[in-house]
Amino acid sequence: MLWWHAALLGLVEGITEYLPISSTGHLIIVTGLLGLGGDPTTKSAIDAFTIVIQGGAILAVLGLYRRRVGQMIRGLAGRDRVGLKLAINLGVAFMPAAVLGVLLDDWIGSRLFSTWPVLAALALGGVYMMIVDRLRKRRGEDEAAVDITELTIRKSLIIGLMQCVAMWPGTSRSMMTITGGVLVGLRPRQAAEFSFLLGLPTLGGACVYKLGKNLKQSHDAGTANMFDTIGWTAVVIGLAVATVSAALAIKWLVGFLNRHGLTPFGWYRLALSAVLAGLIAGGVVSIGDSADQQDSERPERPVEAIDTP
Repeated sequence: MLWWHAALLGLVEGITEYLPISSTGHLIIVTGLLGLGGDPTTKSAIDAFTIVIQGGAILAVLGLYRRRVGQMIRGLAGRDRVGLKLAINLGVAFMPAAVLGVLLDDWIGSRLFSTWPVLAALALGGVYMMIVDRLRKRRGEDEAAVDITELTIRKSLIIGLMQCVAMWPGTSRSMMTITGGVLVGLRPRQAAEFSFLLGLPTLGGACVYKLGKNLKQSHDAGTANMFDTIGWTAVVIGLAVATVSAALAIKWLVGFLNRHGLTPFGWYRLALSAVLAGLIAGGVVSIGDSADQQDSERPERPVEAIDTP
């Protein structure tokens, strides 16, 4: 991987991670256009790299919301009651994804990370966001919206369960957590803040899990790991660019949501799904290995040579 490949992927990850437009869909397009990941020997490293550079998005939130983070730390130390409540609510919201993410990671990768599921998630997500925005405006909850420090355990759990839907590639974690926050009574800006903070344990856990999985599989198979394949320099560049771009995207998103709500992102997702479908049809990019591709590309083997699950 060239240094500018890493910088471009870091830029795309940072911009799209906290916007409700699916970072997965954008990274698929960019990696395809760059010709990365087509080689089976490097695909695992590229996939791990796109997860690990989410660490830049984590650093951006830690910097921009350091007061909230400090408040939660004081709360856990018994010195801030409000901070403790917020930390507990974030923990409750994080737990569903923490459990299901580990249990379903391999199943999701083999069953849902393919063309039609990803395109469906992008398009349906766009329609869903417009519906939620319309419900919000009809309900007029802006006058009586709650603050993130006033969320209950039940409402936090609802947001956490909705985050699990984002395990479906192309759905967008930010979309589900922001709309989940809106549905339980938060203003879009406050829902975005809760989503950003919830991203700290969620993205952090995903980074550690994916990196550990790549290192273990490489060690067990005696093959090159992500750092051997991509290089430390590329990883550092990707993280640095993702940090800066995520910080800028977060500051822009908060203001945009206040002025325009969620609907523009819905239209954007519909356009993105159409563009991605066109690139796939043209053979420019590909998503995983569909069942048809696997059947057509798999060489015939005698029955006794087939691996048993």
